[in-house]
Amino acid sequence: MSKINYKIHTDAIKNNLVPKQLTKNQINFVYAEEADVLNMALFGMTTKEWHTKNSNLKGNIRDYATINELICLANLENLNSVFINEGLKQSERLEKLNKIAISQMQILNNTDMKQLR
Repeated sequence: MSKINYKIHTDAIKNNLVPKQLTKNQINFVYAEEADVLNMALFGMTTKEWHTKNSNLKGNIRDYATINELICLANLENLNSVFINEGLKQSERLEKLNKIAISQMQILNNTDMKQLR
């Protein structure tokens, strides 16, 4: 599921946020910036901030996420692609995604997953 959401998200970015005249490095920056929108909405920090606080750890912020955070992140990725396609500004998307992340994490953290089977 996360691979499909990733594809949906990256296609929304490619089709709506990446001008054709950008260099490969500039394009990579756009994608990284959008990944950080999701990181800020859910974790409250960018990848760079996480690395600074956790210089002793290998990998990235998502490698250390809980299952609930990963579920929420997949949902946010999907929603962000919808918001991008609707033309919402990044600041508006971040605000909406953060509110959704808070709500979803409260639900997920208060749900007994065994009962859902």
